[in-house]
Amino acid sequence: MSVRQLMTKLIRLEALALLRQQHPDALNELRANPLQLLTRANMTPDPWQAGVLQSSAERLLLLASRQAGKSSVAAALSLHTALVRPRSPVLLLSPSTRQSGELFRKVMDLFNALDRPLSVVAESALRVEFSNGSRVLSLPGTEGTVRGFSDVALLVIDEAARVADSLYYSVRPMLAVSRGRMVALSTPFGKRGWFHDEWFSEGEWERVRITAPECPRISADFLAEEMRALGERWYRQEYLCSFEDVVDAVFAYGDIQAALSDDVKPLF
Repeated sequence: MSVRQLMTKLIRLEALALLRQQHPDALNELRANPLQLLTRANMTPDPWQAGVLQSSAERLLLLASRQAGKSSVAAALSLHTALVRPRSPVLLLSPSTRQSGELFRKVMDLFNALDRPLSVVAESALRVEFSNGSRVLSLPGTEGTVRGFSDVALLVIDEAARVADSLYYSVRPMLAVSRGRMVALSTPFGKRGWFHDEWFSEGEWERVRITAPECPRISADFLAEEMRALGERWYRQEYLCSFEDVVDAVFAYGDIQAALSDDVKPLF
């Protein structure tokens, strides 16, 4: 047997082994009921999380309080896409490497809670590739690290209010050919930036807003203490999903908007 024939045989045996490691019944159950991604990890989905997991919207904005569960549902969406849609690249963007690692860890925690229904071809601290050809990559949000990606099935932008406008404009073309989904999740960070503008725009986004008092895991006593410690402005931003005026702004956002008019004609 030649070396080439031996290599071909080994590749076929490896592919067969990977196929045998798949659990089609479990994958079919996930395809029919994506809520299992959370329930199998001993998490009870909030109604808004269930709605997000069952949504078919191509563009989704999640405006959520701190600790409301937005990262968990984003991780579940990412894993669901990779497992049930073969050859689907999923890209997770965060403002920093640390945040990228935390979101990716949530993805892998859910995958492990499912008893790994699909075999893994390659795995690292920020990347996993499955035997169905799908992969999940988590990257810090800098233009240099993400610009070369294309045909993305799902693009998740974490802490989107803190992601630069230039990066947002750079990643949108990734979805041009694939017609993939985009999910942006964040707590507000002032009346500025693309996330703020898209939230109030007439763009075709499905918008989901969840405040801390609506989250059953956050107690009223804790929120009262946070109000005392943070003050009204920061409390409204972090827990009530309020887009507050930027602290160092010379003019209030509302005053600037009131001074603008579409009726002014050019002098020349």
